[in-house]
Amino acid sequence: MVAIEVTLNLPDELAREAVARGLLTPAALQQLIDAEVERRRKLDRLCTTLDQLAAVDLPPLTSAELNTEIHAARAERRARNAGGA
Repeated sequence: MVAIEVTLNLPDELAREAVARGLLTPAALQQLIDAEVERRRKLDRLCTTLDQLAAVDLPPLTSAELNTEIHAARAERRARNAGGA
C-alpha cells in the first residue's frame, strides 16, 4: 500500500457537510477514489466498444430485423428470469 498525503482546499460549507457525512476519513476517501477509478474504467471500455462498433461496416438493421432481435432478447431474459425463480 502507498501512503499519499493530500491537502484539500474546500469551501467552508462543503467542508462542513463532507465532515458531517463522514466523507473526509481515509476509508471514505479511498472508497470514493475506488468508485471513481472503476467508473472511469467502465467509461474507457464503453468508449472502446463504441469505437469498435463504429468501425464495423455492416448495413443498418431493418425494422423487421430490429424487432426480431428485440423479441429474441426479451424471450431470453424471460427464460433466464423464469429459471432463477
